[in-house]
Amino acid sequence: MEYLDIYDENENYLGKEKRSIVHQNALWHKTVHCWLYDKKGNVYFQLRKDEGTLYTTASGHVDAGETIKEAFGREVLEEIGVNVDYESANLVEINKFVMDKLKEDGTYFKDRAFANVYVCEYKGSSEDFNLNLDELKGIVKVNVNDALDLFNHKKDVINGVLLRVVENQNVLEKKDFKIQDFLVNSGETAIGKYGNVLRKIIELI
Repeated sequence: MEYLDIYDENENYLGKEKRSIVHQNALWHKTVHCWLYDKKGNVYFQLRKDEGTLYTTASGHVDAGETIKEAFGREVLEEIGVNVDYESANLVEINKFVMDKLKEDGTYFKDRAFANVYVCEYKGSSEDFNLNLDELKGIVKVNVNDALDLFNHKKDVINGVLLRVVENQNVLEKKDFKIQDFLVNSGETAIGKYGNVLRKIIELI
């Protein structure tokens, strides 16, 4: 049974509750958005399984009693299959996320989260990734400055490398990416969603 720490809307701790109850009753909790980058100026985006769009390197809930950075390391290991020095991760921002989504059974999935956005240097090779295909379809590596130019509409297309699994083997292929390939929800812009992350990485490299 998965439990999450719960809070009021001002982030005051209230206790813990089952994950299903948290989303049933719109209780505030914490999530972590994990971004990996390298010193060569690349950032890693996850190719999401459900929508086929590019999003964070990894992300998920912060379990009850878990620190944000511990959750960072766990989510990266669970989804990407590598260990990183998560204690060295740098905070970018904390966003309040609110969403009510109607499910097929007629009930609502109610999300009230403090989304903790962190970046962390990855010192290994993308070939070392052991992708959890239940969670994602692949990983895309792009230059952080190219991504920033794309989201600022200074470029229409950028080049990147897609890592995916074919017959249990990691396969790398060069691909072009457009702004439509990245997850941007209604009411959002790509630069508003990802700009602070990219600028933080540029600051760190």
